[in-house]
Amino acid sequence: MSRVLQLSLTALLGLALASPALAEVIVLPNGHAEAAKLSKQPTRGMTMQQVRSRFGAPLKELAPTPTAPNYPTITRWVYADYTVYFADKHVIHTVVHSGKASQPAASGKP
Repeated sequence: MSRVLQLSLTALLGLALASPALAEVIVLPNGHAEAAKLSKQPTRGMTMQQVRSRFGAPLKELAPTPTAPNYPTITRWVYADYTVYFADKHVIHTVVHSGKASQPAASGKP
C-alpha cells in the first residue's frame, strides 16, 4: 500500500473515531420521527434556579456524576414525567419518560 494511501486511511479512521456519538429518544405515533416532548418542560439553557422556580422541586436530585477534567459536572433532577440533565448549573437536555409524551398532531402526511 502506498504511503499516501496509508496516511489518508489513517486520517479518515481518526476522524471517524473522533466524532461524538449522539442519541435521542424518538416517538413514531404517525410514522414521522419527532423528539418526545411535553407541552411544558424545561428547555436548554435554563438555570437550576429557573427550573425550580417554574416547575417546582424535583422528586429526586441525583448526585453530580464525576467527569473528566475540564468537563462540566452533570447533575440530574427527576420529575414525574421527565428527567432534566444539567451541565454545571444549566439545562442541557430534558428526557421525557416513556409513555408520558403527548402525541403530536396528525400532519396529514401518509
